Amino acid sequence: MNRRNRALMRLANVTLVAVLLPTDAIASRVSPAPQQPEPPLGLDLYMHVSDDNPLTPAKVALGRMLFFDSLLSADRSLACASCHDPARAFTDGRPVSVGVFGRRGTRNVPTLVNRTYGASFFWDGRITTLEEQVLQPIQDPKEMNITVGEVVVRLERDQAYSHLFQAAFGREVNDVDLAKALASYVRTILSGNGPIDRYLNGDRDALTERQRQGLDLFRGKAGCTACHAGPTLSDEQFHNTGVAWRDGRLLDQGRFAVTSQDEDRGAFKTPTLREVPRTAPYMHDGSIATLEEVIEFYDRGGNSNPTLDRRVRPLNLTAAEKGDLLAFLRALSGEIREGDQEKPRP
Repeated sequence: MNRRNRALMRLANVTLVAVLLPTDAIASRVSPAPQQPEPPLGLDLYMHVSDDNPLTPAKVALGRMLFFDSLLSADRSLACASCHDPARAFTDGRPVSVGVFGRRGTRNVPTLVNRTYGASFFWDGRITTLEEQVLQPIQDPKEMNITVGEVVVRLERDQAYSHLFQAAFGREVNDVDLAKALASYVRTILSGNGPIDRYLNGDRDALTERQRQGLDLFRGKAGCTACHAGPTLSDEQFHNTGVAWRDGRLLDQGRFAVTSQDEDRGAFKTPTLREVPRTAPYMHDGSIATLEEVIEFYDRGGNSNPTLDRRVRPLNLTAAEKGDLLAFLRALSGEIREGDQEKPRP
């Protein structure tokens, strides 16, 4: 798509956003009152929203436009959505990320669902707020490869975006508000109301018999809830399961690169299991292609290494138990909402 067509699309989007915003908000160039979206069934009511960045319709709408716009990459070939594809539960289906000019990253693209509940971000947890996180891929040479300053200049020159930043923040385009808008949109990407949620809320027919057996294994013999707990099915902690251990060495130091603590060598953040059937391949390096292989990996006790998490041990599951556990994992897809709109996905 050429620049003229992209500009026309943005102007059309401005019109759409204007329809969604209160008239007085546009007229006064300030954002309407903060609001907290209602989370889908199964999620906590409390959402982690920064005190200096309350959610508003104007910010979310602007953030959504930015998320899908390739203007944010050096050669204008990639948008945030290129790696975080809504059709793939906001992942990309590749083992590792691929950025501008075909540059390959070193880690798998994690899903963005329910990141408003996150305690830290990236596989090594090096960032603690969404406002910080959303700017990192833009600047990464292996991802979008552009300075935030250059993005701000591009946005300032775009009449549509200048108008929308004024409507959302009451001021000119700047790097802080760019981060706030993107973070606001990401906070609305929520997954819930799946079979497991309906089952736990009283609908005993929401899970099949095999899925119920799998839930018992998930909670019991398989020990999955040691790490995959709570509404997001993640403890937000870091664990060495041996995925990075190959040929007698760690290929990726993981959390250790952030903390310099020996116990963090080869440890990576527990990914959410929400939408897990849709987010293959798995692990921090995308080295495991299917859920069946994931189950086999944990059944054998991961890959033994000096800092292996003590909770990772052989499970000795039977073939039938593995099938039940797989059936349960497939019940962890639900409805994805984004932009504060409920959007069921088949």
